[in-house]
Amino acid sequence: MKIGCIQMNVGFGKVDENFERAEHLIREAAGKGAEIVVLPEMWNTGYALEKLEELADSEGARTKAFLKGLAEELSLHIVGGSVATERDGKFYNTMYVYNRDGELVSEYSKVHLFRLMNEEKYLEAGNEMNRFTLGDIEAGGVICYDIRFPEWLRAHALAGANVLFVSAQWPTPRIDHWKTLLQARAIENQCFVIAVNRISRKVENFNGQSMVIEPWGEVLWTGGEDEELAIVDVDFSKVEEVRGRIPVYDDRRPGLYAGVVEE
Repeated sequence: MKIGCIQMNVGFGKVDENFERAEHLIREAAGKGAEIVVLPEMWNTGYALEKLEELADSEGARTKAFLKGLAEELSLHIVGGSVATERDGKFYNTMYVYNRDGELVSEYSKVHLFRLMNEEKYLEAGNEMNRFTLGDIEAGGVICYDIRFPEWLRAHALAGANVLFVSAQWPTPRIDHWKTLLQARAIENQCFVIAVNRISRKVENFNGQSMVIEPWGEVLWTGGEDEELAIVDVDFSKVEEVRGRIPVYDDRRPGLYAGVVEE
């Protein structure tokens, strides 16, 4: 299956421009044969957290109409990255996923809020898992900081995900962590990891390095430091092959893990 990874240059607080750019790149990906496209985190606003009252998408209405329309028109699965949304006077970092029939198959608000960027001061945390199916692909989706919590991604894999989509605004100073954590999540869960980061040239400090990693840990593609659209061919049958080589799921001892006392 061909995956379109949209490593997008997100304008700080420039909502209309960001929607226009996202549409252009989604259409380009479809024209190049992509069957699934993936967008980065907070692509509608960037990290303009102090301006959420004026910029956040109320009930996600604009984003949902936008993604639904393109999914239907282009017959394309869309993992809609995440956008700043407002619900009942509170703000969320929300991922919407649409299948190629234009059906909303998942809505997920970021569970782990990143204190180093003051997310907890502006955003509400979600409380639900993000499992969904695109065609015959069993998938899960997480957002940025979530990947530092291996138990959260393992929960999605145990629930049946064979691919984990990651949308992010991961900063340049810790980009080596990004690469290492993504490879670890792929290897330990024996699944594909398709991770799309953003880039920026002015206000914020993000340098791409999006990645597609197969279940054995091999990196199939890494993005550069500029805006980039990559079409990566992924063979999802490799998940079953790798899980058959080292049967870690069969050898787990969850009874012991459940006995560990957490602080």
